[in-house]
Amino acid sequence: MHEESLGTVIRDYLTGEELEETSYEIYRQGLARMLVEERGYPRDSLSPKIGVCFPVDGQDYTRMVDLAVLGPDGAPLMLVIFCSGEPGSYLREALAAARLHVPPAPLVLTTDTKTAVLAASGTGAVLGEGLRAIPYHADLAALAAAHPAAPLEEARAERERRILFAYSEMLSGGCCTGACRPKPRV
Repeated sequence: MHEESLGTVIRDYLTGEELEETSYEIYRQGLARMLVEERGYPRDSLSPKIGVCFPVDGQDYTRMVDLAVLGPDGAPLMLVIFCSGEPGSYLREALAAARLHVPPAPLVLTTDTKTAVLAASGTGAVLGEGLRAIPYHADLAALAAAHPAAPLEEARAERERRILFAYSEMLSGGCCTGACRPKPRV
């Protein structure tokens, strides 16, 4: 299933801005609401739809991330990617995005809102599966500190960019049209 416009607008739970309603946006909104209302995340710690920019073969690409959970210093503690399939099958893509983010995000969560996979981006270790794996805000800083993610050396960063590019190209025909396409050169 690909993300489709539903031809209407809805109000973003976090920002209050109007945005296009799509077949997946209701799930993204529900995820943000759950993090705030059930897991104790302050709204201002969640940044929706951030881009992880990465060059491949001289062209710039962007992978949109549904939510970034920011620490008090503004650095990401966890990136959250909503997926329309089995969360484990999107984990490698999410790890690449977390590793390439500047600065790297220590944790990554993939979820279809029915289940989830939480992993440490530095090692790729799965820290938990299922909705219970979604950390509470009170536990997030310590969890991120226990699993630090260092910036990548260039050779490793190039491999991560290629992985993220491959996933982006695979998805570009539908669910992320525009988000993963090359940026126009100015």
